[in-house]
Amino acid sequence: MKGLCFLKSSQDPAVYTRNSKGNTLIVGVYVDDLIITGSNSEDVIEFKEQMKNDFEMSDLGLRAYYLGIEVAQCKWGITLRQTAYAKRILEQFGMQNCNPARSPIESHLKVGKDEGDEEVDPTEYRRVVGCLRYLTLTRPDLSYSVGIASRFMEKPTALHLPIVKRVLRYVKGTLDYGLNYGRRQEFEHLVGFSDSDLGGDKVGSKSTSGMVFYIGRSVITWKSQKQKTVALSSCEAEFMAATSAACQTIWLANLVKEPTGQQVEPVTLFVDNKSAIALMRNPVFHGRSKHINIHFHFIRECVEHGQIIVEHVNSKDQRADIFTKALAQVKFIEMRNMLGVTDPELSPV
Repeated sequence: MKGLCFLKSSQDPAVYTRNSKGNTLIVGVYVDDLIITGSNSEDVIEFKEQMKNDFEMSDLGLRAYYLGIEVAQCKWGITLRQTAYAKRILEQFGMQNCNPARSPIESHLKVGKDEGDEEVDPTEYRRVVGCLRYLTLTRPDLSYSVGIASRFMEKPTALHLPIVKRVLRYVKGTLDYGLNYGRRQEFEHLVGFSDSDLGGDKVGSKSTSGMVFYIGRSVITWKSQKQKTVALSSCEAEFMAATSAACQTIWLANLVKEPTGQQVEPVTLFVDNKSAIALMRNPVFHGRSKHINIHFHFIRECVEHGQIIVEHVNSKDQRADIFTKALAQVKFIEMRNMLGVTDPELSPV
């Protein structure tokens, strides 16, 4: 790639970029598979010919399938889904004829360890959780429920098995769901949402952080993760979640800037806790922050340098809420639609 005048991304070593005569060519590399895109179709054709001269390669045309992800391109945009993979998971674990569920986890469910319950086969439990984790590549709506199931892989019991089965039942009812990306003419702003519950983990009383980032209306990355330390208040939990989101923000901004060459404007991060926002903006707000580990104060520096703009968002519009707790069905479906996870056959964006 370097011999063809490509530059390796400093943010992602699998991404290569070449700029020539105002045109940009971007190549994603995974072992011997390449994804090629660019602003000029002639550059794409030229690159393919260059690669064929040096390697035995097959041109598969428009991307339709990549590492288990099905890609459909049409006039209104692109859809990413894993329908075939989801069907294989259901068949592999004998759930292909199960009754569908409308949500992947029961509302307000909090699960802990139950030493007295009957143990289940840990190998089989880990296999199904691992398969479901790969399914979250195109299904952010599964992130929280699969994350909860992942916490008990060391010693799963009969208490934890129904959680996995509930997720599989939900997958059964949403096989064709995936991410939908509408066509855009120009680069749109990068924005993020950060949220946290408080002490939702029954085992260690730790909170769960959730974040999701958009370019325009299209979701590009997300995360649901248990925090590493116990928060003493909702303000502290939200502050720690926002700091984690700030690290992701800086990386995303640099990742977007490198191949496009466009200067990314300060990223707006939406948080629904006003006390946490005050803590991010005011470094003298000592009373509530003196006990917080120093590395969590990274977000203050980002705000001070103008890299991130922190804004308040109403809790009902907090799109990261789906990554922090088990929502009621109506709220869950509403949040899922905000993520753009729908059946592309029924509701194109």
